[in-house]
Amino acid sequence: MQPRSVPLSPHRDALKKAQRIVVKVGTALLTGNTTTVDRRFILKLCGAVGKLWDDGREVAIVTSGAIGAGCGVLGYEKRPPTLPERQACAAAGQVELMKLYAQSFRRVRPPRAVGQLLLTRDGLVARNRYLNARNTLFTLFERGAVPIINENDTVSVEELKFGDNDTLSALVSGVAEADLLIILTDVAGLMDADPRTHPSARVIPTVDEITPEIEAIAKPTGSFLGTGGMVSKLQAAKIAMASGFGLVLASGHDPNVLHDILAGRDVGTYFRPRVDRISARKHWLAFTRHPKGKITVDAGARDALVKRQKSLLPSGVLSVDGKCESGELVSLVCENIEFARGLTNFSAQEIERIRGKKTAQAARELGQLLFEEVVHRDNLVIL
Repeated sequence: MQPRSVPLSPHRDALKKAQRIVVKVGTALLTGNTTTVDRRFILKLCGAVGKLWDDGREVAIVTSGAIGAGCGVLGYEKRPPTLPERQACAAAGQVELMKLYAQSFRRVRPPRAVGQLLLTRDGLVARNRYLNARNTLFTLFERGAVPIINENDTVSVEELKFGDNDTLSALVSGVAEADLLIILTDVAGLMDADPRTHPSARVIPTVDEITPEIEAIAKPTGSFLGTGGMVSKLQAAKIAMASGFGLVLASGHDPNVLHDILAGRDVGTYFRPRVDRISARKHWLAFTRHPKGKITVDAGARDALVKRQKSLLPSGVLSVDGKCESGELVSLVCENIEFARGLTNFSAQEIERIRGKKTAQAARELGQLLFEEVVHRDNLVIL
């Protein structure tokens, strides 16, 4: 357990009210940077999660570690270099992982069932499959079963991958309409400097905005079996903060830290949401797919979208890049910074013809104007 002397934080009162929580666990914790799964750790983790269920909360686990576990099963001494080898390790390791989770949750009191969800990015891009995953999660919660979620590494190729389970956990939190995402890792939180070269580095307790200075702290590193690092965790935090739910990054060596986090204690780094909770549909629009084009707008249009919650009109468009078609996801950029995503009502060719024009001019240019807005507010998410 974390020491009871860890103070309560007035900035974390919202965490006490979190009822639906996603907990992501990294490979380093699950394997101890070896090629075998730490059975005792999984048992402690399941015990801590079981207590949260007993307290009336609903908890899902996004687990890494399948490839790491499979390395030991198949006799690899380190993460293999080729995709077929890694997928074979994932196939063997996922069986081992789920067996351990199921056994461990049977040992908690009262025992709990588990349900496995293996996801790929295309499984969330397609609206019907996204809704199927959502309905499965909700039904497992209703039945008191713990969803155990991982990327389906056995079939994923690069264009279908989430990239890492930090990103997956943020997307799953949106699918599940979670109140909080907790990422358990092998570091104490987001540090103000690299602790390997700055022994006096301290944990940053609260982040309200991910600034360039904060991004500069992160280094693209990870364990020898894992794929994540602080960069991927900041990406997950961006998704969480823009979606309206909080994220806590904390050391998970003692899984009972979960109870300290939900008691509002000042452990790890709390990334506070910047906006009210967005709808599940808008979360799906903004984060599960890759934009097909980029629309650059002027500062006036950006302010109208961000501050006055307006739609994007042709007059505010400066340029368009990519080959997007009507109805596809586009990125909205101002001064080289992406600030929103949405569904375009026009193709890239049409936008090029009407950019910078008033509505009447745009109608004359196209012959008819089926939509006044390039991107309607209802199909827009501010990042």
